[in-house]
Amino acid sequence: MRTKIILREKLMEKLHEALTAVLPIIVIVLLLCFSVAPIAPSILLCFLIGAVLLVLGMMFFTLGAELSMSPMGEKVGTCMTRSKKLTLIVSLSFLLGFIITVSEPDLQVLAGQVPSIPGGILIAAVACGVGLFLVIALLRMLFRIPLPPLLIFFYILAFILTFFVPDDFLSVAFDSGGVTTGPMTVPFIMALGVGVSAIRNDRHAADDSFGLVALCSIGPIISVLILGMIYHPAGSSYVPPVIPSVEDSVALWALFHQGFPTYIAEIAVSLFPIVLFFGLFQAFVLKLSKRTLSKMIVGLVYTYVGLVLFMTGVNVGFMPAGNYLGQMLGSSSHPWILIPIAMVMGFFIVKAEPAVYVLNKQVEQITDGAISAKSMGTCLSVGVAVSLGIAMLRVLTGISVMWFLIPGYAFALGISFFVPKLYTAIAFDSGGVASGPMTAAFLLPLSQGACGAVSGNIVTDAFGIVAMVAMTPLITIQLLGILSRYRSAAGSKRRRTVTLTTELATAAMAESEDLIIEL
Repeated sequence: MRTKIILREKLMEKLHEALTAVLPIIVIVLLLCFSVAPIAPSILLCFLIGAVLLVLGMMFFTLGAELSMSPMGEKVGTCMTRSKKLTLIVSLSFLLGFIITVSEPDLQVLAGQVPSIPGGILIAAVACGVGLFLVIALLRMLFRIPLPPLLIFFYILAFILTFFVPDDFLSVAFDSGGVTTGPMTVPFIMALGVGVSAIRNDRHAADDSFGLVALCSIGPIISVLILGMIYHPAGSSYVPPVIPSVEDSVALWALFHQGFPTYIAEIAVSLFPIVLFFGLFQAFVLKLSKRTLSKMIVGLVYTYVGLVLFMTGVNVGFMPAGNYLGQMLGSSSHPWILIPIAMVMGFFIVKAEPAVYVLNKQVEQITDGAISAKSMGTCLSVGVAVSLGIAMLRVLTGISVMWFLIPGYAFALGISFFVPKLYTAIAFDSGGVASGPMTAAFLLPLSQGACGAVSGNIVTDAFGIVAMVAMTPLITIQLLGILSRYRSAAGSKRRRTVTLTTELATAAMAESEDLIIEL
């Protein structure tokens, strides 16, 4: 009975968080629909139903991630490290990275929108990249290798590869690095890092538990760039999403009724490899108690239901609305209005990303509140707002994404030497986390719709928005770290001043008392 009450309270808490995250987006879209970008009633109704499903999906998913995905990752990480068998750690890490990436809904959304590469080939290349770099990330933790030098080396390698790759692959490669770390991957990989770091007893273990997502975001970029060097696809063209047109409520329901079976099957296929892997691990290694196992099973059910609702709402309701809004704004008499509108959307939309919630909570817990979820959320919102402004500037002008990515990453990597280690690891983790299903299924179609309206190149100009969203948080979170260090230094200086003043005052009082006694 008590467990049911706790679960009910948790669900209400998650519902409140989901409403807080999604309501600003709904309000912004409604304001646009009733002012500068009128849309058909059928699209608006699809969007509103999608928003309801989005809220419910976030509510179930965030609770499910807490109950299942995070504990599973932590226990698997702890168990792997305790074995002290390097071959086992390497092979299991690669297998885990591959399985989780194939399961990632964000990647499937992106793969379905890329015209130049077949979805299966793109997913396989990205999964291999994540598997390899998850191995590198875990070995870094075990051998206590600093994160910044690794990041610099691999990003330099990625930018060198861009000179040998067709332009059609560049934006998609950097986008794939962002979408890979989504709602399925982040809870498991971050918990895996916590589990591995729990074996270590040095003072930097907690700091090193971050950084796995950062390295796993680079793997897909390099793997897709290499794919671009060896794979030459036949000519293919971009196919925009179908804009729904419904005449009555029955047709409207039919639209979602057709979408549900697709995502029920898709999420089941996505979750199955993870469940099978953990089930085998439980049977032969972990042997958890029935109570702990039943709690995880309930969490997995919540995760499954949440992802089905979330993906249906986003793909059936949000994707067409985003594309149509982009068309309306891009074809208006003032297309430059796209830039401020996209910035406002970006500020709020990142709060609706399920993986962002997971990261912010874990950062707050591991740092004992030293880095609050609120400050993390604000920095991410500012970073995403700036990135979307730049992305829309690219759509309108056709500037290559590399003109922004190269100096942006150079600056982010440069300041990493002046920022506390923990902030650098969190910053590079947050870059991948910020670019989730909301970005892939709403902002990317918005960019594509606007790009089509201004007669731009969809593949080179519209794609790249996910890469921009993944880059700017690297800068804003590290700037938060510099500010934190400055405040800490200023606070220490004030404390030393107060201590010195107190000591001088105490000495002066003692001296005056001695003089009185002598008199």
